[in-house]
Amino acid sequence: MLESQWVVVPLVNTKPSFGRRKMMKAGAEVVIVPRNFKLLEELESAEKGHGDMSISYGLEQADDIFLTSWIGTILGPAGTSHDGRIYSLKIHCGENYPNAPPEVLFTSRINMSCVDQSNGRVNPRSLGVLASWQRSYGIEQVLVALRNEMASTANKRLPQHPEGASF
Repeated sequence: MLESQWVVVPLVNTKPSFGRRKMMKAGAEVVIVPRNFKLLEELESAEKGHGDMSISYGLEQADDIFLTSWIGTILGPAGTSHDGRIYSLKIHCGENYPNAPPEVLFTSRINMSCVDQSNGRVNPRSLGVLASWQRSYGIEQVLVALRNEMASTANKRLPQHPEGASF
């Protein structure tokens, strides 16, 4: 007598994915969103003002079809030496973004442990979100992490440069 064996095979979606790569992870389908789709989602979220109202960001040039150069602002947290200040930043999303973190530079002068005081560059090894970058993170998470770092014990009382000073 033959014993029947059953093999469970996940169903494959036969609809076109329009450039989205699919991977199987622990029995669930994970969709890898292309770089430009991810950045367009971030741009839409920024333009609609979703999320943390103490930060803002958008494209540096509206005609940047590669969605590479961004600018951001952070409102300094209350009760810190950053209170009431508005800090400006440049964010560069390279061709490997979101697999690799963006490069972040303050254009406003700021005294913070994770910022190079000679040029305003944020050291990716000194900011948790950049050091442990995941593809699901985005520009908003970076700006929120920087604002949280301003309020950290290491940075909240550091003396700041005169308001309006820039790198």
